[in-house]
Amino acid sequence: MQYYINSRPQVIVSEIIDRLSPRYQAISQLISARTRQGITQKELAQRIGTKQSAIARFEAGSTNPSLGFLEKVAEVMGYKITINLSN
Repeated sequence: MQYYINSRPQVIVSEIIDRLSPRYQAISQLISARTRQGITQKELAQRIGTKQSAIARFEAGSTNPSLGFLEKVAEVMGYKITINLSN
């Protein structure tokens, strides 16, 4: 089933969801890792040398983080970023 935004067939919601899914999966995984380890946003920010507000914006999905940022966040929690290409 396909849904349309503003009745415009060229903007299909399912395509938008597919395009954004990897971003939100990464955010969700990093939030889960942080909370499982009992790390606050402020503590995480201090560990990677940024502000708590930057972590909050990232976790809210309101920024487009660089690969370097994602790697820093993962590394300080003992993880690494893995990228898979698929078609």
